[in-house]
Amino acid sequence: MKKFAVGIFGLLILSVTGYSQEIVKHAPQGFDVVRADISHVEIDTITYTSKTVGTNRRTIVYTTPGYSKKKKYPVLYLLHGIGGDEKEWLNGGKPRVILDNLYAENKLEPMIVVMPNGRAMKDDRATGNIFDSAKVQAFATFEKDLLNDLIPFIEKKYLVLKDREHRAIAGLSMGGGQSLNFGLGNLDTFAWVGGFSSAPNTKQPEELVLNPEEAKQKLKLLWISGGDKDGLMRISERIHNYLNQYGVPHIYYIEPGVHDFKVWKNGLYMFSQLIFKPVDIATFPKYQYSKPDETKAPGH
Repeated sequence: MKKFAVGIFGLLILSVTGYSQEIVKHAPQGFDVVRADISHVEIDTITYTSKTVGTNRRTIVYTTPGYSKKKKYPVLYLLHGIGGDEKEWLNGGKPRVILDNLYAENKLEPMIVVMPNGRAMKDDRATGNIFDSAKVQAFATFEKDLLNDLIPFIEKKYLVLKDREHRAIAGLSMGGGQSLNFGLGNLDTFAWVGGFSSAPNTKQPEELVLNPEEAKQKLKLLWISGGDKDGLMRISERIHNYLNQYGVPHIYYIEPGVHDFKVWKNGLYMFSQLIFKPVDIATFPKYQYSKPDETKAPGH
């Protein structure tokens, strides 16, 4: 009996001391290629009423393989850039393909992904002068639309978990700036925040993280990434340095690349595998680019 007790104790010690979250690797070759041997999730375009804008607005929703009405799911809100709309990720980023492939490899926690139009104005098309001040302001207005109109709509229409621990926000470029602004500015709403090549709409670090201690306590994951030859990388670097100064855990991932979908697709590939799972912040400093193994395609 004594030997049995000692053995059990030893196993417990090993399980506690031996736990270490696996590092999510950079996307391998073929991660964004459609596979015929797996199931594919349907994409829906739906309309919700925005009291903020005063009109009906569109958003695209990717559910999850085997979506069931007997289960509730976490939600990732995935935002586009200044020149895009709710279809930009679909047209340039292949999120459906990337996520389908990851699900087939059992690398994702089942989740609903919502891709809205982050330009919150009545004419929200990406036409004309996309840098017009009214259109730029609409990206800031989207915070109110997101919090007061879209999130409540999604939580009424779909079976989702409604607490902050099961809500994530991430985006590319202008959408990356929105994600950092809205996510870090609403820590009671989002616990998982990601900015891919965040644009100049990103607030200054001192505004983004008003209370570093609160951010440490409430954030499950803060992800900041971009390409090493991206002229906007200075924005992400500035935030990274500020977070380091105050000891706020985060992943800062720099990869070869510029301001384009090659970088943003990898951001989605890596970030999506980390969210809604147990987090080991001790692994965060280990996230440094290493060339992926291009001899193996996903699923092989």
